[in-house]
Amino acid sequence: MKAFTYYNPTRIEFGKGKEENIGKYISENGVSKLLIVYGSERIKKSGLFDKVAKSLNENHISFEELGGVQSNPLLSKVYEGIKIAKSKGLEAVLAVGGGSVLDSSKAIAAGATYEGDVWDFFTYKAVPNKALKIFDIMTLAATGSEMNNFAVVTKDETKEKFSLAGAATYPTVSVINPELQATVGNDYLAYSASDIFAHSLDMYLSATYLPEYMAGYVENILKTVMRTTEILLKDAANYEARAEFAWAATQALNFTTFCGVEGNRYDTHFLEHTLSAEYNIAHGAGLSIIMPAWMKWQKQFLPERFGRFAKNMFNAETIDAGIEALQQWYAKIGAPVTLKEGNIPEEDIPVLVEKLSVVAGMWGAQSLYTKEMITTVLENAK
Repeated sequence: MKAFTYYNPTRIEFGKGKEENIGKYISENGVSKLLIVYGSERIKKSGLFDKVAKSLNENHISFEELGGVQSNPLLSKVYEGIKIAKSKGLEAVLAVGGGSVLDSSKAIAAGATYEGDVWDFFTYKAVPNKALKIFDIMTLAATGSEMNNFAVVTKDETKEKFSLAGAATYPTVSVINPELQATVGNDYLAYSASDIFAHSLDMYLSATYLPEYMAGYVENILKTVMRTTEILLKDAANYEARAEFAWAATQALNFTTFCGVEGNRYDTHFLEHTLSAEYNIAHGAGLSIIMPAWMKWQKQFLPERFGRFAKNMFNAETIDAGIEALQQWYAKIGAPVTLKEGNIPEEDIPVLVEKLSVVAGMWGAQSLYTKEMITTVLENAK
C-alpha cells in the first residue's frame, strides 16, 4: 500500500430510533440554535419532522426552517439558507433528507461564515476551512455525504454543477436509521445503487495502483449493493437488507476505499454532472448511462483490472462480457443505460462536448478530458 493520511471526524449514530436522540447529539456539541434543511413536505406528513422538533425542544435548541431543496440542489436555495443563518445568528445546520439536502446544508454552513460569495468555494477561489456545525438525519442512502466533506450544487443561471470540500464541511454527527429509508421508491433505489457503484468503480477502474485489500473491499461493497438491491426491490421493508445497503453507501465514499491507492480519478462523475445539470435527471440515473459507456473507453488502459471485475463480479470470461453484464444489471433494476432512456437527445452530443471541454479547462484537466475522449464516451452511450 502507498503511504496515506486518513482523517474523518464524523460520528455515526446507526440504528432504529436514533433520530429521536438528535437533540441530545446536537446539545452535546454546544449548539443552541440551528437551521433545519429538508426537501419536500413528506418529512412532515410522515411525522419525522415532529420527532426531530420534539427532540430539539427537549434539549432547549431553537430552530428555523428551510424546505424545498430539490434533487440536483440549486445555488439559489443555498443563498436562502445563508441569509437565514446569518440574520438569525445560527450556530449549526441540521439536514433531514438525502444527499441533495445534505449537500445544500454543507454549502449553507460554509457560506454562513464567509463574507464573500459561497460560489467561490465551488470555483476554487476560496476553501471552506470554517463553517457552522453540520448534523444530519439520512432518509436516503446513496451519496455517502453523511461521512465525507464534499457537497455538489448547481448554479441556476449557468447550469454549472460543481463541488466544494474543506476541513470544516464534514458532518459532526450523522444519524442513519435504515427504517427511515424504507419508503424510497424503486426508481430511486436503482439510482442510489448506481451512485454507489460509481463511487466505487471510478476509483477501482482508474487507479494506477490498487492494493489487493482495497480491490476486495470495493468488490464486497458492490456485491452487497447488488444483493440487497434485488432484495429491496421485492421487499422494501426488509430491515437487514436496508441496513447493509445504507452502510455500503457510506463506506463507498467515506474515503476508506482510497487508502493506499494511487492515481485514481472521478471520470464518470465529471462527465455526469453536466448531464444532470442540463437535463435535471437524477444523478444516479445519469451515472448508469455514463458508467458502461466510459468503461468501453477506459478498458484499454487497465485490461487486467477490467478482467478481474468481469470475473469476480459477474463470472464473465471477457472484459466486454463484464461490461455488458453490468449494463444488463442496471436495466434489470430499472436504471436507464442509454441517452435516449434518460431523455437526453443524441443530437445534443456536440453541445455537451463543448460544455464539458470548458469545465475540463477550468479544472486544468483538458489533457485528460479531451473533446475526443468526451465524444467517444457519449457516443458509446447512444
